[in-house]
Order: sequence, then C-alpha cells, then structure tokens
Amino acid sequence: MESKITLGHGSGGILTERLIKDLFIKEFGNAELNKLNDSALIKEKFNRLVFTTDSFVVSPLFFPGGDIGKLAIYGTVNDLSVMKAKPLYISLAFIIEEGLQFSKLKKIVQSIKKAAKESNVKIVTGDTKVVEKGKADGIFITSSGIGEVIIETNYKPKKGDLILLSGSIADHALAIISARDDFKIKTNIKSDCCSLYKPISSMIKVTSDIPFIRDATRGGIAMVLNELAEKFNIDIEIDEIKIPIKKQVSSFCDLLGFDPLTLANEGKFIAVIPANKAQNILNVLKNNSISKHAVAIGKIKGRGRGVVSIKTRIGGERIISKPHGEILPRIC
Repeated sequence: MESKITLGHGSGGILTERLIKDLFIKEFGNAELNKLNDSALIKEKFNRLVFTTDSFVVSPLFFPGGDIGKLAIYGTVNDLSVMKAKPLYISLAFIIEEGLQFSKLKKIVQSIKKAAKESNVKIVTGDTKVVEKGKADGIFITSSGIGEVIIETNYKPKKGDLILLSGSIADHALAIISARDDFKIKTNIKSDCCSLYKPISSMIKVTSDIPFIRDATRGGIAMVLNELAEKFNIDIEIDEIKIPIKKQVSSFCDLLGFDPLTLANEGKFIAVIPANKAQNILNVLKNNSISKHAVAIGKIKGRGRGVVSIKTRIGGERIISKPHGEILPRIC
C-alpha cells in the first residue's frame, strides 16, 4: 500500500479496489459489506426505525480523547440513542484529500472499527472519494445510521418536571481548543466523545415517561434548553450552581471569554424527567461511568413563551439565549 493517498485511490480503478479491500474491508468486514454491492440489503424485520445522517469536518483530525473516526461513529450512534432507538447499522462516506498519509487514514479507520464494535453497530455500506490537494483538509466523513425504536411515549413535559444533565459540560470544545495551534493553550482536558446508548437505554427502562432527550453538541446545553422550551412552549429555570463543570474547563472558559453553556459536548445529554421518578433515574445513571455525574439542574416552570432562565451563583437571574454566530468552527 502506498504511503500517501493519491487521486488514483478515488478513480474507481485498481487503486480504489485495493484501498477498499486492503483497508476498509479488512477492518470493517462483515457478511453484508463484503459483498461490495452498491447498497446494503437488510433482511431483518423491524417495528419502527429511526434514520439519521451527519457530517464530520473536525479540525484537527486527532485531538485529546478522540479523532474524526471515533466522532463519526459515536455522533451517529448518539443521534439514534436520544430518539430512544437501538443503533443497528452505519453507512460511511469518506472524502479524502490527496496526499493524506496512509498511516493517518489507517489510524482513523481503526478508531472507527473500535467505536463501532463498542457500540454494537455494523458498517454495512459506504463510499470513498479523493479530491485534489488543497480541496479538503485531510479527510471529511459523512455517517448515516439506522436504529430500531425501543419505546415510545405520549407523555408531555409539565410544570415541576426536572431538567436532567448527564454530566460535566464543555470538555469536548476545550479539548479541540487545546489541540489547535492558534490558541497556544495546552491542557490535560480530554473530549467526552462516547456512546450514550447504554445510559439512555438504562434510563428508559425505569420509565417511558421521558418526553425529551437530546445530546448537547454544537451550541451546548444553551441551545438544547432553548430548543426544548420552544418545542413545548414552556418556561425553564436552571440553577448555575448545580451544573457540573470541571475546574480546569471553567478556568479556561473564564480566561478565553467563553460561556461554557454554549460550548459543544460529544458525550452529554439533556432530558426531561418526571420529578417522582427522578431519584430512580439518577440511581441507574450513576451506576454507569459515562453518566455517573448526572444531576437535575433545573425544572419546568410551566406553560410559557419558551424562555430559559438561570439562577446565577451570586443570586441573580438572567435569560439564556440561543448562541449567536459561530463560536468555534469545525468543532465536530
């Protein structure tokens, strides 16, 4: 295998075939993918399916706690999981820049393989294109996923329901910042990039009365809380002192002038839970290392105009608005 990716690897000829068979099939191979058909034939019968797609352009490709490959799998798995679905199948499309070192591509592919295995999902179809040097930044990945709905609910958020956060915020964004040369800041903060399927599936076994779950990626928990408030026409109040945030993350946010509520996460979710089931839900979440710091950070005040407010550490109150503009480009 050549040391670098060339345009020939995307030509559809011998080099493409060699790349697919010697790398992708070798690492991802399964009965369906090995057929090398233009589409995957899924023979199993399912009740209700969830279908999602996402693109990943993170810079840099490798960062503390993860890389673009790990992000592509877990990001897609999490989009399915928050819909209360069991992730099953993944499709991957690679746009690779001419000149990318093969060793880097192999490392990304092996990371994908590991994340897919841990998530118990099959990569069943995909595509590869190569563009000229300077027309992409190493590699971009588009991932699509299919999952089967585990449980559904007719429960609607109501006054007194609690707002649950599964753990500390802004780790992923700070990990990306520390990996970028333009910030000249080094930390030991790692991305929280991980699969949320296990904590979410354990939570919905306690009760089906969980009307809203969403992973807090771009825009952070500020965006998710505003989406929740608008979706159900409710007012929400959260307590700043209850929001888990690592001391180093908080310090660097203060230094750089970032609001951690608006920064991206890749392994945290917000959920609405009934107050009378809250303790049972928190108990099961705390038994999982991914969600061991889960906490109720606020409550639904009732029907309203979709306003999200926060009680500050110093006793005041302010409105949490949607993030405006691009806070950190190419965060995922």
